[in-house]
Amino acid sequence: MPAQPVTVAIEALDPVGMGLAQAEGRTVRVQGALPGERVSFVYTRIRQHEAEGRVEQVLQSSAERVEPGCPHFGVCGGCSLQHLAPEAQRRFKQQLLLDTLHRVGEVAPEEVLAPLASGTGWGYRQKARLGVKYVVKKHKVLVGFRERGSGFLTDTERCPILDPRVGELIAPLSALIDDLSIRDRVPQIEVAMGDETCVLVFRLLAPPPAHHQPPPPKGVVLSYLLPREQLQLQFLPGDFTQVNAALNRQMVARAVQLLELGPADRVLDLFCGLGNFTLPIARHCLQVTGVEGDDGLVARARENARRNHIDNARFFAADLYREQSGEPWLGEPFDKALLDPPRSGAREILRHLPALGVRRIVYVSCYPETLARDAGELVGEHGYRLLAAGMMDMFPHTAHMESIALFQR
Repeated sequence: MPAQPVTVAIEALDPVGMGLAQAEGRTVRVQGALPGERVSFVYTRIRQHEAEGRVEQVLQSSAERVEPGCPHFGVCGGCSLQHLAPEAQRRFKQQLLLDTLHRVGEVAPEEVLAPLASGTGWGYRQKARLGVKYVVKKHKVLVGFRERGSGFLTDTERCPILDPRVGELIAPLSALIDDLSIRDRVPQIEVAMGDETCVLVFRLLAPPPAHHQPPPPKGVVLSYLLPREQLQLQFLPGDFTQVNAALNRQMVARAVQLLELGPADRVLDLFCGLGNFTLPIARHCLQVTGVEGDDGLVARARENARRNHIDNARFFAADLYREQSGEPWLGEPFDKALLDPPRSGAREILRHLPALGVRRIVYVSCYPETLARDAGELVGEHGYRLLAAGMMDMFPHTAHMESIALFQR
């Protein structure tokens, strides 16, 4: 692999935030480079028609370049866009969403919604999986995210994107594990936070000795508020919740607004989880029906409805990726629907929506590719219009995003 730096002009960003350029007959993805810049880079990987590299020197800087907020940026794989100004990050993600809708789904929204963002973009992450490794050569335990393109953990003492309740305590956490006789048996820590409580779940490769056995857990319950709807939702540490609580509150408000709910509406909430959208929707309609594949989340959703004195929300457990037949909710009419599927999207359930009478759909997505695919099907095969779409910055300083789209039949 050539050791000498190569100079190129950066034309654009790829979907994961690497600069795109042409060099020596290849398309090169350059880590740490921004559009409009002239940089010198060294190759890290070469194939026949494409290559990757990392910036050695920025010769001509973009006006949107900023100083990264973490000294480990470029080494740690947790973030890819800290060198890009926050507003420019959101413009990049918004355009990426629109380009993906066009390329994959062959659709375009009639209205582009303004991006949603919250706070400074630092200290926002309240759910995470942190790697743990006792490194003999360093005589210490490392805790954190993996290095970019590597299986090694980043050697760091703090993480500015994690909620400070954990992000500022990486070094003490490392020291705590280092003092254990089982320090080489802890590969991972799961972080889960509510508004008031923080839980760390230590994964072990083998059972600990008897003197390390913890007392039986008493059922730690976390919670978060949706103050606009005067709701408190409880969850368990292993449950799915959004990683960014402040952005989640804005996202829920936008979804409710886009649904344009009325007192006679019957609403279907698919992939409803523990009721994050279902219960706010219930405040504004005649009845809402939530459907979720995880029995535990369905139980939590029902309990959250009971605790918040909501009696117009029902919940059913069903695998929405399998053929649906005989489900009681499939025989009922609905006016509107909310979809919040995982990364794989909602293709398997889409054909049922017209038959149920659903006129208006709000689709929340964590992966633009499957949103675009499903948008193409809703528009091209099921008679819906894509009225609006926009990105929501759930994951600042990364190329990941949450998106929302509105369909009308």
